[in-house]
Amino acid sequence: MEPRTRVSGRERDRVVHRLQQAFADGRLGPGEMEERLERALTATSHGDLLPAVADLPDDLDAPDDVVRLTPTAGRVKRSGDWRVPRLLRVESEYGRVRLDLSRALVRYPEIDIELRLAYGSATIVLPPGATANTDGVRIGWGSVTCGAPGRPRPGGIHVRITGELEYGRLRVRPSRGWLGTRR
Repeated sequence: MEPRTRVSGRERDRVVHRLQQAFADGRLGPGEMEERLERALTATSHGDLLPAVADLPDDLDAPDDVVRLTPTAGRVKRSGDWRVPRLLRVESEYGRVRLDLSRALVRYPEIDIELRLAYGSATIVLPPGATANTDGVRIGWGSVTCGAPGRPRPGGIHVRITGELEYGRLRVRPSRGWLGTRR
């Protein structure tokens, strides 16, 4: 890339993603992360942008980071310190799904969750400041409730939820703090 060529918003987003991953992996401390993010978000040319990630590896994320969970019945529960894939597919005939992302390792600025539930319900708890879009969820006899902002925000995590719930409900909500307590 020519150092004087202007950067696009998409190129800036890719660099921010790499910085977020490096921070999550412990490669950057909070102060250095903040400094590099500022550099990346204010860059106008490749010469301004590239120093923010010059000493970081290129292969921070796996291109095929897809996880598929297919229990027939019972619960699917993920909480605490777990790694969220880029795409999570959950298929279940009978059962409940609870995905708590509030303390999970989320390495991607955008993640997709695809739900295929015949007779089950799902609850997704978002990390602080995250946004979610549930427009791609089709329901038969049930409901979709989303208590989070729907549009992505710069530097934040955005969760796209799609799929089908024939006889169930989907509830998406922000976390209630680090304790993750239910009310």
